[in-house]
Amino acid sequence: MTPRKYTLIALITLVLALGISLTPMPPALTAAWQPDRSLAQAAESVPLFDNLGDYHFPISTQSPQTQDYFDQGMTLAYGFNHAEAARAFQAAIRHDDTCALCHWGLAYVLGPNINAPMELEAVPTAWDTMQQAQALSALASPKEQALIQAMATRYTADPDADRAPLDQAYASAMGDVYQRYPNDPDVGTLYAEALMDTMPWDYWDEDGNPRPETEVILTTLESVIDQHPQHIGALHLYIHAVEKEHPELAETAADTLGDLAPGAGHLVHMPSHIYIRIGRYHDAAISNLKAVTADHNYLHGNPDPSLYTVAYMPHNQHFLWFAALMNGQSRLAIQAAIETANVDPELMRNHDFAAGLQHYFTMPLFTRIRFQQWDIIRMTPAPAADLKYPTGIWHYAQGMAAAANGNLSTANEHLALMETLAQDPELAELRIWGFNSTSQVLNIAAAVLEGEIALAAGDVTGAIAHLQQAVELEGQLVYTEPPDWYSPTRNLLGKALLETGQYAAAEAAFRADLEAYPNNGWSLYGLTQSLQAQDKAAEAAVVQTQFETAWQDAELPMEVYW
Repeated sequence: MTPRKYTLIALITLVLALGISLTPMPPALTAAWQPDRSLAQAAESVPLFDNLGDYHFPISTQSPQTQDYFDQGMTLAYGFNHAEAARAFQAAIRHDDTCALCHWGLAYVLGPNINAPMELEAVPTAWDTMQQAQALSALASPKEQALIQAMATRYTADPDADRAPLDQAYASAMGDVYQRYPNDPDVGTLYAEALMDTMPWDYWDEDGNPRPETEVILTTLESVIDQHPQHIGALHLYIHAVEKEHPELAETAADTLGDLAPGAGHLVHMPSHIYIRIGRYHDAAISNLKAVTADHNYLHGNPDPSLYTVAYMPHNQHFLWFAALMNGQSRLAIQAAIETANVDPELMRNHDFAAGLQHYFTMPLFTRIRFQQWDIIRMTPAPAADLKYPTGIWHYAQGMAAAANGNLSTANEHLALMETLAQDPELAELRIWGFNSTSQVLNIAAAVLEGEIALAAGDVTGAIAHLQQAVELEGQLVYTEPPDWYSPTRNLLGKALLETGQYAAAEAAFRADLEAYPNNGWSLYGLTQSLQAQDKAAEAAVVQTQFETAWQDAELPMEVYW
């Protein structure tokens, strides 16, 4: 057994031994700030974690406990666990209520971030907290005063105020602070984050060029990392800034970040955003198995339900699922899919979480389609009728199973029902974590199923046309990680072209898929077959070796799925 496979198996064994389930079933989602809990209660109930690394941001306080809680709050904030960070800042204030920057920290984590807008309920608290920070700023250092003055531009007492000019004002103010303190790693990181908050997930134009603000973001973060190569906040944000267009730039950042704060699950997970983009699926799986374990340990403290527990934790399982899917690890992929799908039925119907959690709910079906587990799919009951998107995916799965079995009339029945759901206006508005609509995903599924039905019926021309349409539809999806469509459609197109003797076209499809998903065994295998069919023996031998490396974690040979 290779050391690589031993490591992966050891981690899987640990996860199973712990009985880890990463999707808690909260009765309700709570905000980061809980006004019914006093600062005294916060201080008494907030532990000082011993597994968050050695990040340190020295502040003006005479209280060692306040300094420790502040460091913990910043670590958690940089790890996007904003609710737990708020608790840490509350505890810091309890130990030293004159700590101006502790009030600043609480206000900081109550604001928007690249993954979530500011909660309306937090507006008055953030405003009041900043008033306290400003009132205490005479006790703060000049740098702390500058940070407080900048943060004051971010908030207003009016919950209905337009956030865009406030976010722009804060970014501009942080730019001024950065000009004064260009070598301070936290100032640089906070400035870059402020800019990113003005344009979340829109850092590159349609042609893959950085937007003007993105160039500033990258320059700032690269400067921080050059001077402080282990700064968790800068490494985290840099990964997000480049992952869409230039993930290779952050490979060193990814390799560095994963071990810096072993108890912060999201930071442990973050390297996989790069690993998946550059074809290091094995390492992506390892990162997320470690993140699963870290978050399991965090849950032992019974934290209040929050965005972190409801969305970020299953995100780790979702990434683990995708990495295993690309690696051919069917058992791990199915286990991760089942855990990802273990979502709260009420939250699946909650406006803010419906699309994302319903998408998680479909993961087992997508996985069983990929690994051709048709008998299990046929035995899977339909979801509740009011869950229209999962119902549509269920019809897709049933249709694929029927087509694989040659039952084309049944496959067409499911196709028709799925197409009806895909046209439902409600699903056009139901966007997975605010990005791609569920109707887009169903339209891709419909094109794929039509292609498989046509192929089974011997309609080669129709099959290729439908699968080419699926490729086009997949290309229209907004970038997300993992991607909202589970199985690259170019791989399916390449396979159909190969089966119908169009070897050069198949080669092109597989190469295009490998451009998007480097080193994935599915398309390396197809590329090998297409090269061999064209008598390109030398090239085929090279790709065959690449395939054998890529597929070494898989339980079954590729021929089972081909």
